[in-house]
Amino acid sequence: MSRAVVLHPALRLSTFYAATFLVTGIQLPFWPIWLASRGLTAREIGVLLAAAIWVKVIATPAIGALADKTGGRRVLMGTLAAAALAAYAGLLSARNFWLLISLNLIALTAQSALMPLGDTITLAAARLEGLDYGRIRLWGSVSFIVASIASGAALASSSGERVLPLVLGASTLVLLACLHIPSTRPVRGADRTTGIDVVTGDPRFWIFILAASALQASHQVYYGFGTLYWRSLGLSDTTIGWLWAEGVLAEILLFWQGRRLLARLGPIGLMALGGIAGIMRWSLAGALTWLPFIAALQLLHAFTFGASHIGAMHFLSRAVPPSAAASAQSLYAALSSGLGSGLVMGIAGALYSAFGGGAYSFMAVLSAAGLVGAVALGRATDGWNR
Repeated sequence: MSRAVVLHPALRLSTFYAATFLVTGIQLPFWPIWLASRGLTAREIGVLLAAAIWVKVIATPAIGALADKTGGRRVLMGTLAAAALAAYAGLLSARNFWLLISLNLIALTAQSALMPLGDTITLAAARLEGLDYGRIRLWGSVSFIVASIASGAALASSSGERVLPLVLGASTLVLLACLHIPSTRPVRGADRTTGIDVVTGDPRFWIFILAASALQASHQVYYGFGTLYWRSLGLSDTTIGWLWAEGVLAEILLFWQGRRLLARLGPIGLMALGGIAGIMRWSLAGALTWLPFIAALQLLHAFTFGASHIGAMHFLSRAVPPSAAASAQSLYAALSSGLGSGLVMGIAGALYSAFGGGAYSFMAVLSAAGLVGAVALGRATDGWNR
């Protein structure tokens, strides 16, 4: 009986990540296809997706601050999930361009704000109840693989209209998962009045933001142009699909063993490991064209993304007071995956157009910057974060 009680919060949190990445696994590859099926041009789709990034940069930190101020993180997550579901439902009959834009922005903004709030609750549970963040978070990666493969099969020879019903179904599961996510303990004592201004006023926090953002942004050539590059080498789409899956599987294995690595290296050490792996991976990615070498480099995704992510999450969990945790997580998400990665993606496009596979070398520079930042962070945070 006691074991079931201990496992129950972990199961509910794992369900949240699985449901959230179910939406992402459908939407990331196939949402532009649905938008095109509604008559949007490539330029209009680009404007819509870019607008979603910029709205996320502004809205996500504000939502995180609201969560900290009210303390009702689970209620807010349920509200956001319901808003996303309602906006997606509205898209069923939307035909006007501006209505499509508006509903898309509501849905994508509400959906993107869920992840930092979920991370805040999961990391609090890891700190207070001994749960393993990595083994909970890995179910999101598993779900992404399943969703992308299954939705690809379901949408084969489809005009794209089937994408929205799949997203609606997955978004319904997200809402149910948010309604059953564990509630967090109320913040008591001095921590209750500590706001995000105390964190953002500390230069060490911004060193962290720059280092972690550089490590994540170093993936933008891979995310945006990896498939195109591998096609230019003559690899089949089936082989390319397996290479993408291999990277996510390596990430899952890292998440599974993340607690051991965290105990040995600490959050900053994991970020430094991600920087070292990134220098190696991106320096060689444009030079090694033989499939076995490419497959070997894909294993480094475990460190370039997985170790960097777990390090960043646990750094925030340890360095930020509980009363500002959601604000800090949301600010990090907005600046790293929103502003930072969005800007680098634009640069990555120009680099790939000019240098092809050679563009990966520039991503190695970002990894090196992340490594330097992690080393500086380690020296600056002696006694502040371990």
